[in-house]
Amino acid sequence: MLINQIVNGLTIGSVYALIALGYSQVYGILGFINFAHGDLFMIGAYIGFVLVSYVHLSLLPVLILSMIITGMLGMFVERVAYRPLRKAGRLAPMISSIGVSVTLQTAIILLIGPQTERYPLQYQFPHVSFLGVQISILQIIILIVAIVLMVGLDQLVQRTRLGMAMRATAENFEATSLMGISTNKVISLTFFLGSSLGAAAGVLVAVYYNAFYPTIGSLFGIKAFIAAVLGGIGSVRGAVIGGFILGLSEIFATAYLSSSWRDAVAFTLLIIILLARPSGILGKRVTVRS
Repeated sequence: MLINQIVNGLTIGSVYALIALGYSQVYGILGFINFAHGDLFMIGAYIGFVLVSYVHLSLLPVLILSMIITGMLGMFVERVAYRPLRKAGRLAPMISSIGVSVTLQTAIILLIGPQTERYPLQYQFPHVSFLGVQISILQIIILIVAIVLMVGLDQLVQRTRLGMAMRATAENFEATSLMGISTNKVISLTFFLGSSLGAAAGVLVAVYYNAFYPTIGSLFGIKAFIAAVLGGIGSVRGAVIGGFILGLSEIFATAYLSSSWRDAVAFTLLIIILLARPSGILGKRVTVRS
């Protein structure tokens, strides 16, 4: 039924939105695409897997700890792989991010293995009836968690000193440095926030599909990047809008056309938006740095 498809679309769209926020934040400030961001999403899922399997934690602490640990990993990656190349132009950090992506995937394969994993906890999520339609409690949980995180990030960016510093850095990197703001700290915290949101998405996806593997971040990362472009890369609210649009489009294409259209619709939307409105739905303009 239509309501079922809408809920399914919003569920997967919220995951895309959480990942897309990381792309938008980094691009808005540094002007380059962090191709390793999808793999940090994957790392979050595996950290959650380890916490559930060996520490035997429940879902909420797993979610929080995965976000914190992955956020710290994101800060480490920025410090080691991106900061030394900050003055080398935009191409060098992009190439470095590809190397980080391959490194993270290889590390997981060596440590845990290439096989598909499942969370050992058998979460029992009942269904509730809404307008005569059965909706999983898990879907409601995913939507609530995603909305809380996205609203929280939006409020942080718009209403806090850190958010003001992030917006100033994105507007004019050099002038912000001259005004005494530590741009290194701002960028480091930006990577922490983006990586932690990606980790939250990784845990939610792993529980929702009950399956994940070392290369899962590649496809989800590409789709989240498309969502960021759809909404207007560099815009927090644009990333959210793009994620929900992409999620709903995929689900409707699968339900009413064919499952083979699920991946194709994402790239079709990307082509359309680049031709019709290259700056994205919200028209966010980002300063291009050489």
